[in-house]
Amino acid sequence: MKVPTDLPLMDDAPGNIVLFHPHISERARQMVYTQLGTRWIGQGPSVERFESSFSKAFCNGLSTAAVGSGTDALHLAYLLAGIKAGDEVITPLFTCTATNIPLLYIGAKPVFADIQPHSLNIDVDHVRRLVTEKTKAIVCVHYGGLPCDMDELRQIADQARVPIIEDAAHALGAYYRGRSIGSLSEFTMFSFQAIKHITTGDGGILAIKDAGLLPKAKRLRWFGIDREGKQKGTWENDIWEVGFKYQMTDIAAALGLAALEEWHEVSAHRRNLFAAYERALSNVPGIRFIGGGATDRVHAAWLCTIFAKERVNLQRKLRENGVESNQVHYRNDRYTLFRESRGSFPNMDAVEDDYLVLPLHTRMTAADVERIASVIRSGW
Repeated sequence: MKVPTDLPLMDDAPGNIVLFHPHISERARQMVYTQLGTRWIGQGPSVERFESSFSKAFCNGLSTAAVGSGTDALHLAYLLAGIKAGDEVITPLFTCTATNIPLLYIGAKPVFADIQPHSLNIDVDHVRRLVTEKTKAIVCVHYGGLPCDMDELRQIADQARVPIIEDAAHALGAYYRGRSIGSLSEFTMFSFQAIKHITTGDGGILAIKDAGLLPKAKRLRWFGIDREGKQKGTWENDIWEVGFKYQMTDIAAALGLAALEEWHEVSAHRRNLFAAYERALSNVPGIRFIGGGATDRVHAAWLCTIFAKERVNLQRKLRENGVESNQVHYRNDRYTLFRESRGSFPNMDAVEDDYLVLPLHTRMTAADVERIASVIRSGW
């Protein structure tokens, strides 16, 4: 049963530690200002540079299409995967609704899989039981930045002869058994929404293993138009498929290019904060730290999540001490929108009232982590 909480967003006032804060550097501000003085502020050459640089950094050189949001990228992935009305797609119960709503655009049916209670990632054993002849794809989300069990998911997908679509909105910079998230599956989406590791204000990118699908991805993100053909003055080109207004702009790409330049420093800072939380909370009675201690995968350190009994009491005590916390994501079967996808999810039932996300962003220091941990250690 969902335990209600009535805490509003906390003001970003001196002394408060907010849950999220965008990271926009002075370098990013300058690059946007420079971009505004050029011929290109919509989709142009900076988008292409960003796609290329991002692919080299995170996707092992795979084809990439930059778009206006991570949700746009997922919709394109579902279309490129050939998902149609009436098809079933196995997808996480526990995720942002943006993972699953684009399936409804198509008329496909999300088939929810339960979580692993120790990680909040998709339960591969449940996925295996859900596969039917109607299954057309498997979607996974790397919750908080901890990679899912990708080898097991790959085995299931290969046996079912369906693609894997990774929602890696949390997982920029994560690794699974020595391989970067972004290089493993048929399709991988990254989000550049305001509070992600890299932000372009809002935005996303789709990594595509089959390079032959890239031209279609580029058409679909721009009304179904072949932009290269159009820009050459070749008006004989036809539009034969429904496209969308999903392109990234050069203003957004300028933010992204600046973020790539400072990626290593930002990533290292977030990982250090995550490790500090793990050390500070590992032996606190009533607390279980989520996502730490993995030896075969590298956490991207987007969210720091704990399990705490009487979670609402802890959340209120943190607020009394100037610390914002929340649950952030919720089980999707609670929404009327997904009433046709309801089922039995015992693992989610067992923990849905207990998880809590703590602040983790570049405005924080190790001293802030210790302050938060000290409040938690004092009891609630």
